[in-house]
Amino acid sequence: MMLRRSFALSLLLLMLACMTTARADDDQEAKKEKPEKAAAVDEAKQQDKDAEGKQEEAKTTKARVASIVIKGNVGESAGQAGLFGELSENLLELVQRLDRAAQDENIDGVLLKLREAPSGRGRIAELRAAIGRIREAGKKVVAEMDSGSTSEYLLASACDGVVMPESGVLMIPGVRAEVTFYKGLFDKLGVEADMLQVGDFKGAAEPFTRNEMSPEFRKQLESVIDGFYGQMVDMIAADRKLERKKVTSLIDQGMLTASAARKAGLIDTLAYGDQVEDLLKKRLDVDQIYLVKDYGKKEVDTDFSGTFGMMKLMNMMMGVDTQQSSSSRPKVALVYAVGPIMTGKSTSSLFGEATVGSETIVKALREAADDETVKAIVLRVDSPGGSALASDLMWREITRIEKPVIASMGDTAASGGYYISMGCDKIYAEAGTLTGSIGVVGGKVAVGGLLDKVGVSSEVISRGKNANLMSMTSKFTDGERKVWKAMMEDIYRQFTTKAAKGRKMDVKKLEGFAGGRVWTGRQAKEIGLVDEIGTLRDALYAAKAAAGMGKDDKAELLVLPKPQNFFDELFGGAAAHSGVKSGIDAVAPEISEHLQDLETLRRLFAEPGALILPCRIEIR
Repeated sequence: MMLRRSFALSLLLLMLACMTTARADDDQEAKKEKPEKAAAVDEAKQQDKDAEGKQEEAKTTKARVASIVIKGNVGESAGQAGLFGELSENLLELVQRLDRAAQDENIDGVLLKLREAPSGRGRIAELRAAIGRIREAGKKVVAEMDSGSTSEYLLASACDGVVMPESGVLMIPGVRAEVTFYKGLFDKLGVEADMLQVGDFKGAAEPFTRNEMSPEFRKQLESVIDGFYGQMVDMIAADRKLERKKVTSLIDQGMLTASAARKAGLIDTLAYGDQVEDLLKKRLDVDQIYLVKDYGKKEVDTDFSGTFGMMKLMNMMMGVDTQQSSSSRPKVALVYAVGPIMTGKSTSSLFGEATVGSETIVKALREAADDETVKAIVLRVDSPGGSALASDLMWREITRIEKPVIASMGDTAASGGYYISMGCDKIYAEAGTLTGSIGVVGGKVAVGGLLDKVGVSSEVISRGKNANLMSMTSKFTDGERKVWKAMMEDIYRQFTTKAAKGRKMDVKKLEGFAGGRVWTGRQAKEIGLVDEIGTLRDALYAAKAAAGMGKDDKAELLVLPKPQNFFDELFGGAAAHSGVKSGIDAVAPEISEHLQDLETLRRLFAEPGALILPCRIEIR
C-alpha cells in the first residue's frame, strides 16, 4: 500500500515538473516571437508612411513649357555663314524650333512671346501652320504680347490663349495699300520717265509717269486688297469663334485697349509677364511650371579669349564649320530665290536690298542637280520679279533638271518671281501670297532737263537711226519707241507661251489671267496659276513624294545658295541676307524703302525689259 502511494506521488511530481518545463518553454518562445512581431508592426507602419508620401507626391504635378520669342521681321533666305549667321534666325529655323516643341515628349506646352512679327502674309501662314501642328500634338500654346498689330495678332489668334497686360493696345485697323508717285518730283527736277508696258494691268511704271492710279491699276489692286481683307476676317472669326459681322465691326474700330479686346473676345486674359506662369499652371492644370527659355535656339560659343579663341573667331567669321562633313544620305535641296531678280551674281545694294542673281541661282540649281544624294529640289521664291533676261535664264535651268522640282511661294512671287516658278513641276503658294503679274514693262528715265537746270550740257555725235536708244538724257523718238515696244511684246509672248505650257493651259485662256493682273495665292489656285495652297513644309513633303520617298523617310536638307561669310559680305556680298540693316534703314525706314525701290528700278530699266510687280505692297 505504501509502495503504491510513493509511486503515485512520484508520478504526480513528474507531471508537475513536465508542466513547469513546458510553461518555461512557452515563455521562452513568446519572448522570441515578441521582437519579430514588433518588427512586422514597424514595417507595416513604414509602408503606410511610404504610401502616404507617394500620394502626396502624386498631388504635386509639373509641366515643362517651351518659351519661344518671335522678335523682328524674320527673314526668308538661308542667312549668313559664320558669327553673324549664328546670331540671326531665319523663318525655316524658327519653324523647325516650333516643330521640335510639337514632337518633344518632354514638352507639355508652349509660351509664344510675340514682340514683333513678320508683316508678310506668307511668313505668317508658315508660322500659323507650325502653331497648329503643336496644338494637333495635344499641347497648349499660349501667346503673350505687350501690344499687338495685325501681324502679331494673326499669330496670337492661332494659339489656345492670348494674354496682354491691362495697359496694352491691340491694333487691327484692316488692310491698306499705299502707292507713292514720283512724277511731281520728276517734273520739279526736270526728269522725264519714258515708259512702255505690255498688259493693260501692268502698272509698274505708273509711279513714275502718273500722279495717281489708272483705272486698271486701281481695279486689280482693289481685288488683291479685298482678298487679303477677306482672309484676315475669316482667320480671326474661325480662331476666336466669332461671327464675321462682329469681326468686321471690330476691325472698323481699329484700335482697342486690352480690356476692350478681352470684352470683345479677341484676347483671353489680362496679365503681366510675371503672372504668365500662374496662368500656365491653370491652363495645363498643374502645380509647378518649368519654363525652358529660348527653347531650341542654337547656342553660340562667344568665348574668344586666347590664341585658340582668336582662331575660333576667325573660323566663325569665315563661315568654317569644323564639325561639318559630307554625307551620303538622301537629301532634298532647298534653293532660295529672295529679292528682286537681276542678271549676274546675287548682291546687296547700298540701302540693304538683296537681289537674286541669275548666275548665283543657276549655279545653285546645277549643284543640286549634279549631286547624286539630292533626290528632289524645292525652289523657295519670295520675289517681286525683275530682269526678264535673268528670269528666263533661271527658268531654263529649272526646266533642264530631270529631278523633281517643286516651287514654294512665300510672301511674293510675282512677275519674274512667277516666271521662274512656272518652270517647276508643281507650285505651292500660301493663301496670302502675292503672285501673277504676267506682263512686261520697260523704258528709261531721261535726266536731260535736270542737267540743264544744274548747268550741265553735253554734245552728241551718233551714227544709226536709233543710236540714242539707251541715252539717259533724252526721251524715245517715235522710231525708238516702236523698236522698244516690239521687243517688249516679244518678251510678253514668251512669258505667256511658257506659262501656258507649264500650266498645261491654252494660251488664250492664260492670257485672260495675264495682262499684268496680280492675284492672291487663293485666287491663283482658283484660276489654275498655282497647284496647291500650302507651306514650305508641304512643298518639301511633295518633293520627297515626287522622288519616290515616303513621308516618314529621313532626308537631309541641303540649303543653297550657301550662306556667304563675313568677308564676302564686307567686300561685296549680300549683307541684306544677314538681316543687318543699313544705316538709313535703321534711322529712317520709310525713306530707305523708297530709295531701295528707286535704286532697283534704275538698275532694272537699264535692261531692255523688266518683269516686275507694279508696286511694293506691304500688309501691316
